Amino acid sequence: MYQNKIALTAKDILNKDFKIDTRGYRLKEVDQFLDIIIGDYEQFNNIISNLEKEKADLLAENMNLKQELRSAKMHAEIVENNTSDVGVSNMDLLKRISRLEKIVYGSRSEENDPKDDSEDE
Repeated sequence: MYQNKIALTAKDILNKDFKIDTRGYRLKEVDQFLDIIIGDYEQFNNIISNLEKEKADLLAENMNLKQELRSAKMHAEIVENNTSDVGVSNMDLLKRISRLEKIVYGSRSEENDPKDDSEDE
């Protein structure tokens, strides 16, 4: 990503030849300076590659977290839908219990006063 924005590589700097004039620069000073530049460029390249790896890891983690979030939302919706169904089934259970109580307690009272239970069912 950042590699395209850097004009020179460490090898470009190392292989650079300077023209020598009679009043030119001292070669030793130029070489020392270029060594510093080469070291900086290598360090920059290492930093950039480490940051790109970290970025890729963070993007992958971000995608995983988004998938987990979608999954959690889906499970929450399912639970919410099931909870509303549970309320209906609880009502059904209460009705069934009520019918059973009528049958059980009604049968005891039938011994005393018989009546038709077919209405309840």
